[in-house]
Amino acid sequence: MVGSGTTELRTPVFNGENYEFCIIRMKTILKSHGLWDLVEHGFDASDPEKEKEIEETKVAEKFTMAELLMKDARALGLIQSAVSDQLFSRIVNEQTSKGAWDILKPEFKGDKQVRNVKLQGLRREFEYTRMKDSESLVVYLARLFDILNQMKSYGKELSRERVVHKLLFSLPKSYDSICSVIEHSKDLETLEIQEVVASLKSFELRLDRHIENST
Repeated sequence: MVGSGTTELRTPVFNGENYEFCIIRMKTILKSHGLWDLVEHGFDASDPEKEKEIEETKVAEKFTMAELLMKDARALGLIQSAVSDQLFSRIVNEQTSKGAWDILKPEFKGDKQVRNVKLQGLRREFEYTRMKDSESLVVYLARLFDILNQMKSYGKELSRERVVHKLLFSLPKSYDSICSVIEHSKDLETLEIQEVVASLKSFELRLDRHIENST
């Protein structure tokens, strides 16, 4: 964890899965501490002439070498605290934050073939995903958009129209009436996803009230 303050961002624990989400969180945390440029570009401590000025390292601010070493140690500590014990052994010998980061990046992001396999699995999951009769709309939407977010993290973002069609054609029969209204009254090519979601949620509330009244 990062400090004990309640307002300070906390590092997620990375165990080798969901790399894409974890790296986004870690970048945000490192940026919040002003350390991301240091992690991304690193610095060269071997040249004494760079103690006074270190612009060549591409780090935006100028620091003394002692300040740089302290900042880098803090960044390295954040990265170390963000991995499980099993993965920590792989970066335990790294002395710089960039060194540790560079080890984690390719190892868990996977090569192109692995990423393509994962993306194909997500595409298949997206195509076959349907809302269950016993499932609430909120739960189904969370499940569907989780798939979409994972696809996006692998470099594949579906068009707005494709997602809208998926929403309308993957719901149970109880939603047929609202889906029909949306299809015949809206232009699906320009219809916003959130507009569809809002209409569906409003319809679900009406369904719930109808069931309660019937009961």
